[in-house]
Amino acid sequence: MNLIRRVLLPLCLSLTACTPMAPGDVASRSSLPGPQAAGLPAMKAFSVPRPNAPRQANADIARDFLDLAFKLESGRDLPVLTRFEGPIAVRVTGQPPVSLASDLNRLVHRLRTEAGIDIALSGDMAAPGITIEAVSRAEIRAQLPMAACFVVPNVRSLDEYRSARRTPRVSWSRLTQRTQLAIFLPNDASPQEVRDCLHEELAQAIGPLNDLYRLPDSVFNYDNVHTVLTGYDMLILRTYYDPALRNGMRKSDVARLLPDILARTNPAGQGAPIHRLSRTPRVWIDAVQTALGPGSNPGQRLRAAQEALQVASAMGWTDHRRAFSHYAMGRITQTTNPGQAQEHFAQAELFYRRSPDTALHRAYVASQLAAFAISQGDAEQALRLIDPGQDIAARHENAALLSTLMLLRAEALDLMGRVSEAQTVRMDSLGWARYGFGAEWAVRAKLREISSLSPLKRGRNDI
Repeated sequence: MNLIRRVLLPLCLSLTACTPMAPGDVASRSSLPGPQAAGLPAMKAFSVPRPNAPRQANADIARDFLDLAFKLESGRDLPVLTRFEGPIAVRVTGQPPVSLASDLNRLVHRLRTEAGIDIALSGDMAAPGITIEAVSRAEIRAQLPMAACFVVPNVRSLDEYRSARRTPRVSWSRLTQRTQLAIFLPNDASPQEVRDCLHEELAQAIGPLNDLYRLPDSVFNYDNVHTVLTGYDMLILRTYYDPALRNGMRKSDVARLLPDILARTNPAGQGAPIHRLSRTPRVWIDAVQTALGPGSNPGQRLRAAQEALQVASAMGWTDHRRAFSHYAMGRITQTTNPGQAQEHFAQAELFYRRSPDTALHRAYVASQLAAFAISQGDAEQALRLIDPGQDIAARHENAALLSTLMLLRAEALDLMGRVSEAQTVRMDSLGWARYGFGAEWAVRAKLREISSLSPLKRGRNDI
């Protein structure tokens, strides 16, 4: 069937993002400035990628690789390894947004240089490879109501998928090799949402089909904190296409080869300490997805978030999954009980601080804590929280988070009477906001939302 990227809410304030959640046999989730919106600066673009090198032990990576490569997101086992053999052609059809070309070129270059994969853009529709069809969100949701984007094997277009949707032709579990796949991306979403879908869906089109909550530094994670491929992800993909592996291998065969492959491709991981985090039970996954995903009412969200936290506590977790459980509680309660929400965000920060590779997670939490500090008039505390997160958001190419942190910084500076400096920061944030949020109305809505936090401006609606 298909891999889908569905809506989840891990971002700061009222931002929304998407995460793959798949029922059954399903697998799911720069810019060239467009016409300048009136009154807003030109869209900004990220330039040179700055991924962090993976720090995990090779023994942990081998275990992760097997769980990623031999399961679907539903938990269903895959019988054999499947991948492309030979060069991979990538072509774009439909009506792509202006931002897609630049983001796709950058991603293909990274896959070639960092993962060592023979992949290139091509107009040859007959060649083995991947077709990226840009269609409207309405067309995507007509097929999968909760999906932001998705990838399907053995088709080249949405029309072909409509015809084959309920047939074995598009079943991932029946594949023995990959030759033709199609990715369906929205052409009417923000540039960042399109880019995020591109990274996740292209990575799953060529590589592992599963996601694991236990991975703190990966796009192959349901929590959607990371939305561009990390150094860890590139190592996973490089391993996936190592010459020692081939189509049709069973899990035991791959497991036997992985230690030697990783010793060669990731020598730094040979001496790293082994952490071996426990597996994530399905009850916790379901609770988190109910709490933060689409289709639930407020009561259902709260009960699910409470259940996720109870499970995390009962499991004795002290890693990023325990932190995310508190984060979910904070997100669910922040409008009805702001004080309790801040306690959960503070707990999330404490647990994230204990885990490696969670700098980006902490930047998300910092945005929530800083927003509350601004609402209480505590500008100095807000700045202490915001300042470390800006470079982290930029390193991870998250324009939505970066612009949000900058707008929060501007409000804190206004509270301190540093009005001219605040205006400079605010204007600088808008180019990133155009990439992160897209349409002018969405950018202005974010400006109003953050401006309303300040005691100096509360109640005003003049942006």
